[in-house]
Amino acid sequence: MRIVIKIGSNVLARPNGGLDITRMSHLVDQIATLRERGMEVIMVSSGAVAAGRALLSTSKQLDSVEQRQLFSALGQAKLINHYYDLFREYGLHVGQVLTMKENFSTRREYLNQRACMQVMLENGVIPIVNENDTVSVTELMFTDNDELSGLIASMLDADELIILSNIDGIYNGSPNNPEAKVIPMVEPDRDLSEYIQTEKSGLGRGGMMTKCNIARKVADEGIRVVIANGKRDNILLRLFDTPQDTLHTEFVPRPDAISTVKKWIAHSESFAKGVVRINERATKAICSGKATSLLPVGVTAIEGDFEEGDIVNIVTPEGKRIAVGKSSFSSDTARTLIGQHDQKPLVHYDYLAMV
Repeated sequence: MRIVIKIGSNVLARPNGGLDITRMSHLVDQIATLRERGMEVIMVSSGAVAAGRALLSTSKQLDSVEQRQLFSALGQAKLINHYYDLFREYGLHVGQVLTMKENFSTRREYLNQRACMQVMLENGVIPIVNENDTVSVTELMFTDNDELSGLIASMLDADELIILSNIDGIYNGSPNNPEAKVIPMVEPDRDLSEYIQTEKSGLGRGGMMTKCNIARKVADEGIRVVIANGKRDNILLRLFDTPQDTLHTEFVPRPDAISTVKKWIAHSESFAKGVVRINERATKAICSGKATSLLPVGVTAIEGDFEEGDIVNIVTPEGKRIAVGKSSFSSDTARTLIGQHDQKPLVHYDYLAMV
């Protein structure tokens, strides 16, 4: 069994912003136990910026990007060293993987990262993944490590993604309301919008809305997703040993798994180089649930400049994005084919994913 465990900043940080080494050690103990049970584990760990912030106070005024770059450069070394020492007590090796959003933008780079982590797993090394905040800038950042963990789980064909935060799951009301209860299970297509709060908490960049959206997307790709409280004692072991007695929210995976190419495309909407507008008939065909490619006859407009093989967003006549796919033509060629019959697909079904 292969699992991805995302550990959020709010799990690892003390109230003053420093690293909670006791909590880190407790989580490492549990992960070592999972490894003894034969599970493959990939960690996506936040905490570098929090660790760096606790190490250094600056007299110079820094903007938000400069702060992240400075504190992550300091804190990442501290974070990985702590993990190295803690896992070494169990005879386990860890490897650091620092990545950026743009490293997933092409299929080649995507597969290169997949191969890197795959060979680590094959040799018993635990990958510890984090965003490379030292060189990332705002427009190229992941929403937060929830988004990164979803992409990693999808890329490595994980059986399960566990997102550890400082909250027990998704509530059917405000978590501050004593009457609110954790929703234990979310079936495919269930609407949770009325329950999700948009506020962010603590040190993380994302919020429950991000977690819910990522969980939904990953579960739709056939991967079980769990959101649980990383500050609860033995939370990882309890999720496997006594899940019925452990507070958490599980997103039930769809039974019909999709190809690895479609998984990459499903997470590539933010890399889109252009927009393809389609008519009502094409919209109905693509949304029908049947294996349908997008033909030029259903296209009404091409926006942006892109090359053959680039990612494009597919939108309805009203401008609603319904799918993302890999274009078979450049934007210039695609414009000459608008509305034509008897042409090869602009986006083939094998390279098209619903959003």
